Amino acid sequence: MTKQYWLVKSEPEAYAWADLQRDKCTDWTGVRNYQARIHLNTMRKGDRVFFYESVTTKAVVGIGEITKPAFPDQTADEAGWLAVAIKAVKSLAHPVTLAQIKVEPELADIGLLRQSRLSVMSLTRAQFEKIIQLGS
Repeated sequence: MTKQYWLVKSEPEAYAWADLQRDKCTDWTGVRNYQARIHLNTMRKGDRVFFYESVTTKAVVGIGEITKPAFPDQTADEAGWLAVAIKAVKSLAHPVTLAQIKVEPELADIGLLRQSRLSVMSLTRAQFEKIIQLGS
């Protein structure tokens, strides 16, 4: 299977990149958006994930990996909501800010700009590699 690429967003006050690094791995729970649920259900073990800190940081700060594909979210009050397990892989040498992403022509179609409230989104390999380049 071809590796897929993703971006997940979290408010640092709720769960920061530093928390994932400390915990090593976490269940990505609490997603209550239908489109994001579809993305969670599409994730596969080994897929790469950018960790984006929203609100205050507004930057891609780290790279994670899916360690367990979609399973029922135990924090949900109703059936059908999903979670995945994500492990921390490494921090970017330099956070890639939302401002940097906005001015990159290669990232003009990124979901982060088109659907800014979506907490889980897919990326193309080219978008993923461009953000890696910007964060090096």
